[in-house]
Amino acid sequence: MIVALYITGDTHGDFRRFLPERFREQERLTKEDMVLICGDFGGVWYGDSQDGEGLDFLEARPFTTLFVTGNHENYDALDTYSLERWHGGTIRRIRPSVLLLERGQVFELGGKRVFAMGGARSHDIQDSVLKPDDPLFDEMFRRLQARDAAFRVNRRSWWKKELPAPEEYRQARVNLERAGWRVDYIVTHCAPTSIQNELLRGRSTPDALTEFLEEVRQRCRFRYWFFGHYHDNGIVRERFVLLYKQMIRVK
Repeated sequence: MIVALYITGDTHGDFRRFLPERFREQERLTKEDMVLICGDFGGVWYGDSQDGEGLDFLEARPFTTLFVTGNHENYDALDTYSLERWHGGTIRRIRPSVLLLERGQVFELGGKRVFAMGGARSHDIQDSVLKPDDPLFDEMFRRLQARDAAFRVNRRSWWKKELPAPEEYRQARVNLERAGWRVDYIVTHCAPTSIQNELLRGRSTPDALTEFLEEVRQRCRFRYWFFGHYHDNGIVRERFVLLYKQMIRVK
């Protein structure tokens, strides 16, 4: 049986692109088929019943929804879901057919080997990350909001875990070593440093994750690399595919 694999970009909790009238291909799909979101999933944002409508909508789709994490995720809420093995890698099962692909894992999806490495550094926190327990929180929040500043609130709209921990990098290298540093597809949220530099020019700020991904770019053999984060669609250097609202089928 041929398994279909579609990939799309950031959803931020808005799943209207998966409505039957917009994604007509789903009429021919089953739960064996997969749609993979390249980070900033946003479907587990409140960590309570407020997430239910969106997650239930995805569960009702005829396909299985997969996602890697981005920088706009509630990592505290995601961590409440237990880890399990699935298709060769580690996941968190949000709904029976809504699955988080953990960082640094290699999966066998539809006969293809896929390396997943979610996460990214937020680019909308230049002005501040406020701490809710700060006695001056309310005053600082009002001031920043009044001048339309780029800020977020720790563990309410921003989480330190947006960037991988050292153990996640180590595990990623172990898994890639086991795979012989050879996969079919790589799925991330942000891009390797050299690709990000090409996209953002002078606005690019490399970090530990983009540098690690640059190492992967240089060492790993792959067919295509899919990523989101930059809210655009395009192809860089033929093999790096930037996705936002576009959805493509990979074969």
